[in-house]
Amino acid sequence: MADADSPDPLARKALAAKIRDACIRVGFFYIKNHSIPTSLPEAAIEHSLPFFALPEEEKMKYDIHASSNFKGYNAFLSENTDPEGRGDLNEGFNFGWEALEDEDGKVTENAWNHTDGPMSGMNVWPNGGEDMKAFRRALLTYYHSAVKLGLRLFPLLALALDLPENFFDDKVTKPAAIMRILHYPPQSGPVDDRVIGIGAHTDYEVFTILYQQDEIPALQVLNSAGKWIQAIPIHGTLVVNLGDQLARWTNDVFKSTVHRAINRSGVRRYSIPLFFGTDYDVPIEALPSCVSDTHPAKYEPITAGEYVKSRLEATYTRSKAT
Repeated sequence: MADADSPDPLARKALAAKIRDACIRVGFFYIKNHSIPTSLPEAAIEHSLPFFALPEEEKMKYDIHASSNFKGYNAFLSENTDPEGRGDLNEGFNFGWEALEDEDGKVTENAWNHTDGPMSGMNVWPNGGEDMKAFRRALLTYYHSAVKLGLRLFPLLALALDLPENFFDDKVTKPAAIMRILHYPPQSGPVDDRVIGIGAHTDYEVFTILYQQDEIPALQVLNSAGKWIQAIPIHGTLVVNLGDQLARWTNDVFKSTVHRAINRSGVRRYSIPLFFGTDYDVPIEALPSCVSDTHPAKYEPITAGEYVKSRLEATYTRSKAT
């Protein structure tokens, strides 16, 4: 990402060309020189440990199933991303944009006027003492850094599609950026593919920025030959994978690749994905440059919010039925 903000347009276009190649061939890529210190996601994980150590009945006070906007705590096996699965073996905490105060209680980030949509609205933070306050602050600190990085990616994706760099500017005025911190226990012995860390799925938004801990592999990507490939952690990098919104926009020219997570490391694993979509009222419709007589549009137009809501409802409906 060193050239992402270069004053030289040729340098930006060269970086976008690399991203285009990865988007067409794989749908996943690693980024470095992204300006986010590793200490931020590491602090978010460290401060999440007291929350995840709470008794189950305490964590369930913040159950995501009781939330109208898909915020709060998801328990083990409470989600089922793969229709063929029996539930995902992870627990997590889910939240969206919120202003972050400084030590004096002043807001340090400009507030966005939230789009009316299914995932907008208040976050659901746990009550408690200083450890729960530190949990919120550490998560939001990393969240705001990741959102700033995401906003730097949109012009590069536009260039990768031979569009003006500002193509997405009016589509991310109130970005629908949802973050999760996920805890995966280790799985040992025979693994039932129907119950793994997270089942085979694609992500729903434009792209995901993923922090995964060093030396704890779990993420696997399904390649074009139908084989699962380990996306091993590389120190100092973040993983970016494309989501369904961008695949629909590009008529599958850019790939929203199937992936899953299986933690066979023998230790607990934590990861932090940021799912970055457009404003909820933005229509997602195939770009004219990605449609032709031989490659007609595959998907009906739909707003970003309607699409993400339908996918989330399907995920939680399946989990309730299992």
